[in-house]
Amino acid sequence: MVATIERIGGLQTQYAPSGYIGLWSRMREFRRDSLTEALHQRRVIQGTLLRSTIHMVSARDYWLFLAAVRQPRQDWWRRVTRHQIGEVDMAAAVRALREQLANGPRRADDLRAILSDRGLPSLAFGGVALWLDMVRVPPSGTWEQRRADLYGLAEAWIQPAEHSESTALEHVIRRYLGAFGPASVREIADWAGIPHAKLVPVLATMSLRRFRDEKGKDLVDLPRAPLPDANTPAPVRFLPTWDATLLVHARRTQILPEQFRRLVFNTKTPHSVPRFLIDGAVAGTWREQGGRIELKPFEPIPKSVRREVDDEAQRLAAFFRP
Repeated sequence: MVATIERIGGLQTQYAPSGYIGLWSRMREFRRDSLTEALHQRRVIQGTLLRSTIHMVSARDYWLFLAAVRQPRQDWWRRVTRHQIGEVDMAAAVRALREQLANGPRRADDLRAILSDRGLPSLAFGGVALWLDMVRVPPSGTWEQRRADLYGLAEAWIQPAEHSESTALEHVIRRYLGAFGPASVREIADWAGIPHAKLVPVLATMSLRRFRDEKGKDLVDLPRAPLPDANTPAPVRFLPTWDATLLVHARRTQILPEQFRRLVFNTKTPHSVPRFLIDGAVAGTWREQGGRIELKPFEPIPKSVRREVDDEAQRLAAFFRP
């Protein structure tokens, strides 16, 4: 299971069950409690990482990902908040929370109150989370307790590891290509939340396969990565909200037909909605209701795959049961 999480570049988990469903869709005989156990055993770590969003990654990947995204996400936060709250003494805010967390994990509301008592604006908490390395501590952020609001110091939760930024950036590139390659530099950058200019010199030192897409755009991939034939059949799959396969970096893959994009991403659902794939492309949405999976196809489901869709929906319904 941990190897699968590494293979797909981590799991975006603003909504904790998304990670569980994401693994269920990609693994044979995945058990919900196996991921919860891995979080408790600290083999899987949940923290603010790629694109400054909550991700579950392996313990090995955590410090590498953090070293790659730390500076870009701090720069991003300063840029988007400078007109709202001006300059905040982040060093003082970090010290205040570190002192509290040194005694053990604390709830997010408690940490926000500590900053408020020191005269810091409410937005400062989001910034501190980009300067102070914190993880979400189970049982929060699991299938059983879905709100990931219990924070602990990363250095107290898992053994710290130091990595240079260049080493970390190369690792992130390899993780992305292992999950989504071939890809352009900008696609890798969009997925990681790192300016593409930071990746260009690192990519130049790496031994990679190079391609051009239909429009002549440069693409790269890992040297021995599989490149299936375009006609390779893709099984029916059910994916959760937040699954990274639909983010903007993957737009070129055509996994989400453009005529359906507004049905998946819009002002009411900027996070996307749970959806199912037929032959590798989004064909509709789903939701669990009363022990059943209700389907909302965007077009009539072809008779040739209707049985496969129904069978997969029944498997997913069983996964939701206690």
